[in-house]
Amino acid sequence: MLHSDRLFPSDPTTRQIARELYAAVHDLPIVSPHGHTDAKWFAEDQPFPDPASLFIVPDHYIYRMLYSQGIALEQLGIGQAKLENPRAVWRIFAENYFLFRGTPTRMWLDFAFQELFGLTKRLSPETADVYFDTISEKLATPEFRPRALFERFRLEVLATTDSPLDSLADHKRILDSGWKGRVIPTFRPDAVVDPEFAGFRENVARLGELTKLDTATWKGYLNALQERRSYFKVLGATATDHGHPTALTADLSAAAAAALFAKVLDGRATTAEQELFRAQMLTEMARMSVEDGLVMQLHPGAVRNHNAVVYQKFGRDKGADSPAPTEYVQALRPLLSRFGNEKDFTMILFTLDESTYSRELAPLAGHYPCLRLGPPWWFHDSPEGMMRFREMATETAGFYNTVGFNDDTRAFLSIPARHDVARRVDCSFLARLVAEHRLEETEALEVAKDLTYNLVRKAYRL
Repeated sequence: MLHSDRLFPSDPTTRQIARELYAAVHDLPIVSPHGHTDAKWFAEDQPFPDPASLFIVPDHYIYRMLYSQGIALEQLGIGQAKLENPRAVWRIFAENYFLFRGTPTRMWLDFAFQELFGLTKRLSPETADVYFDTISEKLATPEFRPRALFERFRLEVLATTDSPLDSLADHKRILDSGWKGRVIPTFRPDAVVDPEFAGFRENVARLGELTKLDTATWKGYLNALQERRSYFKVLGATATDHGHPTALTADLSAAAAAALFAKVLDGRATTAEQELFRAQMLTEMARMSVEDGLVMQLHPGAVRNHNAVVYQKFGRDKGADSPAPTEYVQALRPLLSRFGNEKDFTMILFTLDESTYSRELAPLAGHYPCLRLGPPWWFHDSPEGMMRFREMATETAGFYNTVGFNDDTRAFLSIPARHDVARRVDCSFLARLVAEHRLEETEALEVAKDLTYNLVRKAYRL
């Protein structure tokens, strides 16, 4: 199913250059600094239960496509604590595999099927049971347990994404086990900094209980957040992550911020005041990053839970989010006015609005010492999206104000596939520069290695 020259340029000269560059980075370790895999997998190191639970249930890229074609999420086992009939779910998936033609999801899946399970005949209704049985048999072996796969994937480090309210017990179990695999948490405070997050007030109270601080006061609330950040660092965290609706930041006086917090906590804040509070909290998080060294990631512009019916029935993160236009230049100005020139502060910007690459993001990152550009994310995590990013961002930000690639996935087995796609696309882009005599091949080789490995380790302080 997989051609060795996939994603390389069709021009023979440029393709050969891309091949040579890719050969130099193909076997480099994978650094995965941002994702949503479950630390429990590696703490317990138990076999994955079945193919459907491994491939379909955790991957909204898959079930959102199936849902778009009228397949109910209930049919796919979404919302079930344990799949009642995983083979039936798998057969639905196989019958509709054609829906993924031309998508990056198809490339990721074909990679996993062939490279991990030796399945080279395409998934279809006719091969569904062969796939299910072959994968099930291998999942029962020691070689396919989470820790063994971690090592097989040449994962150097894997970062999860975790709430401040999480005890991080699984991360502690991993550390205490003596296993050499590096799985680290990432501080994601949305549940306690976004007034529109379900259960916000209860979450803030819970934060106070965890830290034994009075989070009903502005000072106590900030101290509690700092304390949780410190605990995350103890267990290996090097970064924070912030999933805000916009990139808006603010720089209120301490008194104004305290008054706004009181209003938000009492449930009296207007929609505009809730957005102002989120904006202030981004600046507060930047201040804390200057102090404690945690790298700050901003993932704005996703309209969360757009499908109200799905949200009410199944909860958050069920494939119903959608991109929205996002403005950065004016939105980030308050934060950058305070911290943009701090040499020990790193803020990585992502976007779902590609129109901002050359107009806003690349010029900002091409000037402010603290800013770096994250790779194409979510809806743009595709060969075309990656190439557009390089074409639009490189002319102003260069390569060295970017941070390589991260996979941002819940689907563990897609990690090597996603990194392979990124390596191939970057090598194709560099090959074109060499073929056009804009870059020497020795330089392109250095850049390829940096984009694959060195930049991500430096940016995330790994």
